[in-house]
Amino acid sequence: MAKKLSETSQKVWDYVKEHDGEQFIAKDIADATGLTVRQVNGSITRAFQIKGLMQRVSATMEIDGLASTVNLIELTDKGRAWDPDAEEEEEETEVAE
Repeated sequence: MAKKLSETSQKVWDYVKEHDGEQFIAKDIADATGLTVRQVNGSITRAFQIKGLMQRVSATMEIDGLASTVNLIELTDKGRAWDPDAEEEEEETEVAE
């Protein structure tokens, strides 16, 4: 039985879905949503990565003039196709039957 996304996970999901195809890291999500980087990383791991909906991809980016290795956050094909609202509606239909 699927459960509704937490408020934190919903904020992360909305940001990642809206910025699909762009390059961003957990700090970018945190800055845009008002969450901490720790909250963002925890949500990505617990709510999305273990379900195969998001992945972290190691890349080198220039940060403050220095080349740094970072973990970019990306939706997987499964994540692009996933609709948390549809999953919730499906669950409600099963309960009603």
